[in-house]
Amino acid sequence: MASDKTLDTISLIPKDGEKVEYLLLMLHGWGANYQDLAGLAQMLDLPGFGYLFPNAPYEHYEVPGARAWYDLENLPNCQLLPQSQKLLLDWLTSLPSHTGVPLERTIMAGFSQGGAMTLDVGLGLPLAGLCSLSGYLHYEPQPQEKTPPVLIIHGRQDPVVPLQSAQQAQEKLSAIGVSVEYQDFDMGHEIQLPALELFQDYIKRIIQNS
Repeated sequence: MASDKTLDTISLIPKDGEKVEYLLLMLHGWGANYQDLAGLAQMLDLPGFGYLFPNAPYEHYEVPGARAWYDLENLPNCQLLPQSQKLLLDWLTSLPSHTGVPLERTIMAGFSQGGAMTLDVGLGLPLAGLCSLSGYLHYEPQPQEKTPPVLIIHGRQDPVVPLQSAQQAQEKLSAIGVSVEYQDFDMGHEIQLPALELFQDYIKRIIQNS
């Protein structure tokens, strides 16, 4: 299963030649890289799923080998954000022709800055669902005719992205008609097992209802 060359990507497909019926895309956070979340594929163990873990397009300004979706250090005047949005959008819309899986059977999730990019770009696409893990909104969402359902997961003791950011995202998205499921956990800026289990259950419910 090939992916578009605009974003370097770890691609994991089912064993034993099992047909890929769904895709799960996961975007890493600021200062990490595409290897950071790849281990979750085995833990989620979703039958019929292929997994794609794209690398953010920009080098981190401080950490060797780390990547960034945009120059978070320059908030609120991020110069790289529009380019990153276009790269991610172009990559996403090219996937069906490369993978044979339509966007309607594709779920996108992201951690921290990857969660922000997921909510930013994903809401405008006919995806099956979105999930923001320890993420936030970096823009004011606008009403759209149709949006994917959203799961927001956050840690109550998150020292990096305050819990209030997740709560505000829930409120703003719900206010424009997005179907939002929200859950916070007794954890920090991380994905602990209970959060992963909720994410897994969310994906299974999306499949059952599709």
